[in-house]
Amino acid sequence: MPALCRDCLTRFDDAPRCPACRSPRITSHPELWDLSIAHMDCDAFYASVEKRDNPDLADKPVIIGGGRRGVVSTACYIARIRGVRSAMPMFKALALCPDAVIIKPRMQAYVDASRAIRAMMEELTPAIEPLSLDEAFLDLSGTARLHGAPPAVMLARLVKRMRDELGLTGSIGLSHNKFLAKIASDLDKPHGFSVIGAAETQDFLRPKPVRMIWGIGPAGQEQLEQAGIRTFEDLWRWDRRDLAARFGSMGDRLWHLARGIDKRAVSRNAPMKSISNETTFHEDTSDPEILDGHLWRMCEKVADRAKAKDLAGRVVTLKLKRANFALLSRRVALRDPTQIADRIYRTARGLFDQVGDQGPYRLLGAGLSELCPAADADRSADLLDPDAARRTEAERATDAIRHRFGPDAILKGRALR
Repeated sequence: MPALCRDCLTRFDDAPRCPACRSPRITSHPELWDLSIAHMDCDAFYASVEKRDNPDLADKPVIIGGGRRGVVSTACYIARIRGVRSAMPMFKALALCPDAVIIKPRMQAYVDASRAIRAMMEELTPAIEPLSLDEAFLDLSGTARLHGAPPAVMLARLVKRMRDELGLTGSIGLSHNKFLAKIASDLDKPHGFSVIGAAETQDFLRPKPVRMIWGIGPAGQEQLEQAGIRTFEDLWRWDRRDLAARFGSMGDRLWHLARGIDKRAVSRNAPMKSISNETTFHEDTSDPEILDGHLWRMCEKVADRAKAKDLAGRVVTLKLKRANFALLSRRVALRDPTQIADRIYRTARGLFDQVGDQGPYRLLGAGLSELCPAADADRSADLLDPDAARRTEAERATDAIRHRFGPDAILKGRALR
């Protein structure tokens, strides 16, 4: 069986240890030299960057996030052993791991590290689809002749370079499509290298829980459980038409993924799906002026990001989290797309008014989705709001002044609340 030493990159027939360096870090698989679709996921990325930059943190539990009112962005593996997880409320994380070192995110440091990793990926293949700062899909099809080695070797070389040159580790999932590659990268973290071959796909998936499907959240999982679907084998019993009738477009997707079928290409320029901004308050609040001020600032940030990327969106979303952590989410589709902060804010404010007084709230967020090119945005006049066009012109003029003199050149009064 083909085998690879992940420490010295020696290729050999399967053995308990590498014949060259005696390392036990071996990856072996019948299809090891034939597969070319990979998912690379950095291990506890933010925390790893902090530990690299401050060696005194090496043996300590580290949590990246805000104050006690915030949530965990990520945690090192020492903290994870204690039960700390991403998106967990900080006070719960500290109850599980009271001796943790809490560090506020240093986004520029993480961006710099991500760019260095991306440069290494670019040396392997141009077919890279980033999912975030710390993970990406890679398609190395047809690169063996260029590099003089199969994709598996080049991927092992990538994570070895990350460790040796950047002081960071990552886990590789290698398979014949994106769906399975992403599953594989989670099988042996941290610093893992897992393979799911075409021949074993059905047997591998059969007993696995459907929550392994990327994008199936708690609500989706509950819907599936209500239909008696808990494992991939349960999905196999459903006819494709019945799944589509019960779950819509997700049903057809489930039918294919249950059989390990995923025809999505690794896309270098995968379109952005949404733009959002949210904040967690230091203290729960029901104060309408405070909430309105935050809502305006978030809608303005969403609009600024959309304008910077020359995008607009047709769906505005409002997100609220109550003091008891109950999540309230509302969304509305506009008649035509927008990138104007005033319109996003007025729409989100309308959604907020529909929710009514259910505070106090600990979190507030706003977002824009169903994105499209900005050229298709804000074309039609609003007959019910004759002043909308004037406010849009004023916002465009404000954008021009800020571009020339800085972001604080002009502020709206509500932004100071």
